[in-house]
Amino acid sequence: MCRQSATVCLIKSPALARVAGRPLVERLRLLPDPRQRRGVRHPFVAVLLVAASAVVAGARSYAAIGQWSANAPQHALARLGARVAGTLGMRVAPSAATIRRVIGLACPGGLADLTGADLAGSDSVAVDGKTARGSRHGTSPAAHLLAAMTGNGQAVTQLRVPDKTNEITCFTTLLAPYDLTGVTVTADALHTQRGHARFLVEEKNAHYLLVVKANQPELHRRLRELPWKDVTARRYDREIGHCRRETRVTRALTVTDLGLDFPHAVQAARILRHRTDLATGTVSRQTIYAITDLTSQEASPERLGRLVRSQWTIENRLHFVRDTTFAEDASRIRTGHGPENMATLRNLAINALRAAGHRNIAAGLRHASYEPFTRPLDLLGIA
Repeated sequence: MCRQSATVCLIKSPALARVAGRPLVERLRLLPDPRQRRGVRHPFVAVLLVAASAVVAGARSYAAIGQWSANAPQHALARLGARVAGTLGMRVAPSAATIRRVIGLACPGGLADLTGADLAGSDSVAVDGKTARGSRHGTSPAAHLLAAMTGNGQAVTQLRVPDKTNEITCFTTLLAPYDLTGVTVTADALHTQRGHARFLVEEKNAHYLLVVKANQPELHRRLRELPWKDVTARRYDREIGHCRRETRVTRALTVTDLGLDFPHAVQAARILRHRTDLATGTVSRQTIYAITDLTSQEASPERLGRLVRSQWTIENRLHFVRDTTFAEDASRIRTGHGPENMATLRNLAINALRAAGHRNIAAGLRHASYEPFTRPLDLLGIA
């Protein structure tokens, strides 16, 4: 049963293990067609491939995807598996209305799982949420999407957080289908929950690194009171970029014998961030605390600092990109599963461009748009 709808889409863990590394077309064939059989003209997978290709070419809305589809030449439609009509065997592109209907009905959990990156070989996975602000409709709140991303910037999956609840209730559901053995899962302070820590260590054989803030007041107080000045295990990192200079000092301390009340906690880390705005000269300072089940042999201060930064990366390399490059917050897609499925197609585009070596996603989209009916298909591996 799908994690986000009443559609039976795939058997979770076994199915994901079987499709790892297979072409996108083969993976999408595992997704059931939600339409009534009567009157169906366009293949379900072909419509999804049209939408995905258009998004890689820069389309941001149903209308833009429909326009890309209407202008697609026969060779592109043939590669996409579009419907054949007439005695001449001409390919017929799906209309904008058909694309809108399919994206609004497709199983969001299955689509996100089947189009996401493979976790094999990943050292860490970051979990964080984002609200698609433009999807607010009447009295219905905007769609809030919880996503997981590997440390090298590949989106793994996402799901929509049900209305009248929050990300905490969806954390285990998001990660349950995946083999996380040996993977370190990072999350912000909202997910610093004892249940999450037990789930990762005891059920998934994974590790965790969780940021601790004032929403856990007692744990935060205990971390602040640790003897940080006496810690000799530390790491200094300095970098300049984006018109600022930043220095980070990471200290790590073993806490197994210090009575810290958190499941499987072995180490605590404190990161001091000193940031100087090179344009204005403004200096800011921030102290971040984190807790992990990794031992000092498994994670030095250098690695702990890198793991904390990987949690910030999901905001910069996924959510920020979707908002600025794809204008997600301005999108007026609101009904059905449209908001979450369009976000999944954007994740797929980001993954494809990043895998092709594009560090700047906006520049990658422009590059694909110069040959809009060949380059997007090549990037997605559509033969």
